[in-house]
Amino acid sequence: MEEFPVAALCARLGLTGPVERFPEGSLPVYAVGEDLVLKLYPPGDAAEARTETLVLRALDGRLPVPTPAVVGEGEWRGWWWLLMSRLHGESLASAWPRLSTPERAGLATSLGETLAALHAVDDPALTELEPRDWAGFVAARRGVVAAEQRELGLDERWLRQLPDFLDAVDLGEPEPVLLHTEFMREHVLLRHDGKRWHVSGLLDFEPAMRGAAEYDLVAAGVFLAGGDTRFLRSLLLGYGYSPAALDVCFARRCLAYTLLHRYANLAGYLRRLPAPPEPTLDALARTWFLPAGRD
Repeated sequence: MEEFPVAALCARLGLTGPVERFPEGSLPVYAVGEDLVLKLYPPGDAAEARTETLVLRALDGRLPVPTPAVVGEGEWRGWWWLLMSRLHGESLASAWPRLSTPERAGLATSLGETLAALHAVDDPALTELEPRDWAGFVAARRGVVAAEQRELGLDERWLRQLPDFLDAVDLGEPEPVLLHTEFMREHVLLRHDGKRWHVSGLLDFEPAMRGAAEYDLVAAGVFLAGGDTRFLRSLLLGYGYSPAALDVCFARRCLAYTLLHRYANLAGYLRRLPAPPEPTLDALARTWFLPAGRD
């Protein structure tokens, strides 16, 4: 696809100042001066643009950490664009190797509080988000999970366990909430105030959905905690879970949603997260999602 003429769009919008593309991310995103960010969505991604705009408007000022404020939106030459306020800080992914265990634990608590606040946001506009039928979404994912994971290279010893494991896990009938769906280090910004690190921003809402709150714990456990169950425990206690709720049933639900997630890649996770003591999904649930401090 031909590169989008971002300079021409900035001129059209009357934006001044240097324009520099951020190196990370699957979509083209540009810093415009010190205060603005311009995000572009290729033809065919209009739904993602609408989702992100809708969610950012609903979140404005309602979380304990900043989220980008919508400055403008529109369509030009077949591309959708979203102009936002710029948040400053270093990504948690970049800072992670330099953080001490206590620093990580403190951030985990803050992140848990942030995720709980996100899930508590109630705005009539959010009812427009997909899926409209959460139970139907879960059933549809259940029907394709084995084929998708086989295509991604999952070993047969794991594939054979999927049907019985998913049949045995009771996901209940949770009330749908706003989901980030990619609550991970790359989407969290940090700043240091001279005494401690604090969360300075939460980004990237184009894949947001409405559904079970525990669906968001997939990214929190796999990509944010990275299999570190002590970090995960601090996050979950910050969220509001009681220690007694963080049991084996909880861990099994989290692994079930990991398998059912629309971006699931169990073979990839097995390569990067701690190995279970035995090659069973029950052992995997305990290893990745049973927070440290529980038997």
